[in-house]
Amino acid sequence: MTTLAQPNLDTLKASVRGEIVLPDSSNYDEVRAIWNGMIDKRPSIIVRCTGVADVKACLAFAKESGMEISVRGAGHNIAGTAIADNRLLVDMSTLRSVSVDPDTKTVTAGPGATLGDIDHETKEYGLAVPMGINSTTGISGLALGGGIGWLTRKHGMTSDNLLSVQIVTASGEVLEASETENADLFWALRGGGGNFGIVTRWTFRAYPVSMVTAGLIVFPAEERKSVLQQYREYAPSLPTNSPVWVVLRKAPPLPFLPEEVHGQDVLVVPFCHNGDAAAGMKIADTIKSFGNPVGAHVGEMPFAGWQQAFDPLLTPGARNYWKSHNFTELSDPFIDTMVEYASALPSPGCEIFFGYIEGCCSDVDPTATAYSHRHTKWVVNMHGRWQEAGDDEFCIQWARDLFAATKPYAAPGVYINFLTGEETDRIKDGFGPNFDRLVEVKSKYDPDNVFNLNQNIKPA
Repeated sequence: MTTLAQPNLDTLKASVRGEIVLPDSSNYDEVRAIWNGMIDKRPSIIVRCTGVADVKACLAFAKESGMEISVRGAGHNIAGTAIADNRLLVDMSTLRSVSVDPDTKTVTAGPGATLGDIDHETKEYGLAVPMGINSTTGISGLALGGGIGWLTRKHGMTSDNLLSVQIVTASGEVLEASETENADLFWALRGGGGNFGIVTRWTFRAYPVSMVTAGLIVFPAEERKSVLQQYREYAPSLPTNSPVWVVLRKAPPLPFLPEEVHGQDVLVVPFCHNGDAAAGMKIADTIKSFGNPVGAHVGEMPFAGWQQAFDPLLTPGARNYWKSHNFTELSDPFIDTMVEYASALPSPGCEIFFGYIEGCCSDVDPTATAYSHRHTKWVVNMHGRWQEAGDDEFCIQWARDLFAATKPYAAPGVYINFLTGEETDRIKDGFGPNFDRLVEVKSKYDPDNVFNLNQNIKPA
């Protein structure tokens, strides 16, 4: 671990307002913890930034001392790129302010804000920003990588709804980026990951979303193939305000499921209809007709409440390993493979998730923002999740084997927010046809690759 000379540390202490946490600090282990429990890194120093001035001071200190940095928003990224050994962690996680302008339907958020923080404020005005599906996810990592969720089909990616950012670049310069100001940087920030600087303020477009008809419909293992076949035809037929997804997993002990189903292999169909409640219930009835559900929980609820529905299954601290593909079709052989691997889940927390996202986001030109995979209809994530380190090899191998078995059916590209730290060979595919342009922007704003702990784009 890098040891800081006292004069250097005194200089840093004098230049920041935020708390400095060191390896001998009583809260060091608490502060360095991130969502993925597999990531156990020990930074040399953590600065819990209170604003732009602290960020600038961290970058200046790192340059002067020769210390590399990492940057944390909410620390939810699967690859654990928020943190590394022997680095200076620029911690933005306490900057969680959110303000809503109901007249312009815009939302301004700090870089440490979570989806739950934003939903908490926007719900008061009957508004929502298109975001992800787990309320503890951070807005910064989500938006920088694209951002898919329940509103994607209707209103686009999170990054598609970004209006402007304030960002500190590698040189310490504070810039505003939008369609009209530093437009090349703004283009890159919408899907190019954390390669270009440290965002200190986000402004998003919001939409009227209040009550939704949503819920879960659960089918037994023997009906998985039939339900998936019907799902692949039904999901694209629905209007964009009615996304329907699928999860293959073991049944958690949900109160609406019979006890004998708990722990058994099941197929879960979550859906969310933002519109007339009667139309939403018709969707639920159609899904139920796919087979013989063992349980269902469907009704009207606040959208912000639905955004928290999966939180109990995605709590921080568990060990997580993902593999992911994009798909444009779900063929019968592919479905057979999915059912085979879903019958051999290595732990109760492991699951296979299908997110159908075709819609508004598909109408955007692939070169309009850094996120290029507009052809994608389904994003499929093979989610290994377990508790004990002794199960690492078994659970990781399951995900890798499933990934390899489904690769022949996959479309080009990958959603970069689902990439693990070992998948550096897929980074270029993650950025697709926009990669060369991203290299140009990287070379302009971060020629020395100061921001290198991410799905890294190396400057020319």
